Amino acid sequence: MNKFATLSLATLALSSALFTANTVQAHSSITQSIAPTEANVYIISPADGAVVSETFTVTFGLKGMGVSPAGIEKKHTGHHHLLVDKKELPAFDTPMGGDVKHFGGGQTQTTLTLPKGKHTLQLILGDHRHVPHNPAVVSKKITITVQ
Repeated sequence: MNKFATLSLATLALSSALFTANTVQAHSSITQSIAPTEANVYIISPADGAVVSETFTVTFGLKGMGVSPAGIEKKHTGHHHLLVDKKELPAFDTPMGGDVKHFGGGQTQTTLTLPKGKHTLQLILGDHRHVPHNPAVVSKKITITVQ
């Protein structure tokens, strides 16, 4: 590799690192939308401990807040995000990423296809920017078995 190519690769790597650092810094300053303390998100079905087929429907429930699509800023509303087999919750001060299933259209159910075995499901409500509320509105984690 010639000196120019080496220098270009080094510049690209530095630029990428700076962009990533600036993006993280910009996201970490996001103010969370406020949720009522009585707000509750939950999974209506399947029930905790249920045995389901490989393709099944998950129905979402929400009390104390309303559902609105991503991009629509309205007090005490949000949209669902589903965590499948996640050990940890996403960060509460940044938009949720591709590691969660987004329902930005305001959907209140979905059809999932999962491989056979045990799986966990959990909901977290996000605001118009996909950022969890303060306090975070998170469901109980349930365990299902796919047969």
